[in-house]
Amino acid sequence: MDLAHTVERTIRRHAMLAGGETVLIAVSGGSDSVALLHVLRELAPTFRLRLHVLHVDHGLRADSARDAEFVRALGARLGVPVDVERVTVGDGSVEAAAREARYAALEAWADRLGADRIATGHSADDQAETVLMRLLGGAGVRGLAGIPPRRGRVIRPLIETRRQTLRAALEAAGLDWVEDETNRDPKFLRNRIRHELLPLLTAAYATDVVPSLSRVARRARETVDALERTAADALQRLATVEVGALTLPRGALGALPAPVAAETLRQAAARLGSRAPLRAWAHRGLRRILAPAAPRRPFRLGGVTVEVSGDHVRVGTAPLPSLASRTLLVPGRLELPEIGRVLQAQVVPAVGYALPRTPECVAFDAAYLPSSITVRARRPGDRFEAFGGGARRLKSFLIDAKVPRWERPRVPILESDGRILWVAGLRRGVGAPVTPDTLDVVEFRLIPSR
Repeated sequence: MDLAHTVERTIRRHAMLAGGETVLIAVSGGSDSVALLHVLRELAPTFRLRLHVLHVDHGLRADSARDAEFVRALGARLGVPVDVERVTVGDGSVEAAAREARYAALEAWADRLGADRIATGHSADDQAETVLMRLLGGAGVRGLAGIPPRRGRVIRPLIETRRQTLRAALEAAGLDWVEDETNRDPKFLRNRIRHELLPLLTAAYATDVVPSLSRVARRARETVDALERTAADALQRLATVEVGALTLPRGALGALPAPVAAETLRQAAARLGSRAPLRAWAHRGLRRILAPAAPRRPFRLGGVTVEVSGDHVRVGTAPLPSLASRTLLVPGRLELPEIGRVLQAQVVPAVGYALPRTPECVAFDAAYLPSSITVRARRPGDRFEAFGGGARRLKSFLIDAKVPRWERPRVPILESDGRILWVAGLRRGVGAPVTPDTLDVVEFRLIPSR
């Protein structure tokens, strides 16, 4: 089977292309990426593709400009436009930083060109090397799934093809490639696996282990895909969507199998912009979130915060704003933009007045209220004497009312002369009750902003 037919089967098996797309091809100049350009050019009429090449120069070698010129010449020979992007590689692991800079450049150029897909030249050999790297690092099933054939708009059409097959096809087509000497530098783990461990395993067991490792990745990927679908269903069913946050019931999360619960929280974080993988430390943090004794401190996961209060788990991008202190004139209207609510105060005759029966509305004897009321957030040491109940700490009242920790600084507290009149939306205090002697009533309402 020729290379084009093999790659076409991979593309169709993993639904990488539907037809008619603009594809940005990452070409380093090495054999894999040159083969990728070669085969996609052959398949372009079949899939009605518009091709564009990006060469990313990481600037890590003195002769890196040579590779860029090679790719420009290759593009001119094959009739495919080429752009070159010079990037700055950040600190830390050179491999990880270079990969981050490369993908950032590819995504930016794809946006600029309106590309539907970004194609990279990962082969079956890359997949086998990745599985071994993850195995040595103690990875779980997600790690053993290796390099996904498709993620977002990134596709890997060569992921089921051997490197030796790619080089043979290039030789048959009379196409050269460049060798990057850093691919033999033993300080990089991938190079040691490629040039030492894989040949050792092949020699020791008299068999090519690359296909076996690729099968491991494929089966692990099937498991991960099933896990992701199950977790996506759980997230859809359980999550309450708020501005910049998702809230889930902790009891229902805890009833899920542990891997499904962790994946559900990961997907919630991803929906809010987190791209953090679930490394071992992340799994430990998520297990603590669902433990019988939940942590009081929030847990950070890739730029979002996961926190627990009672039966609520909140995944959010930022802490919720606390309520600022304001004055409500009686009668009058007061916007509370931090919580998307409005407080209304009106004065009505007591004759024929029916006391409200909803928690969002409360009535007081107007004779015992001033013309202005303080509206504020709770404060340390606040005490509250509820109508029909004894005095107690406001914090304890809010906990018993099952108000999540992150919402407590946002509950409007109406105060007059140092006494809490109303914990808005929850309970009125003992002050200024409406009696048969009441002439006028002050009615407060907490309603959504329009």
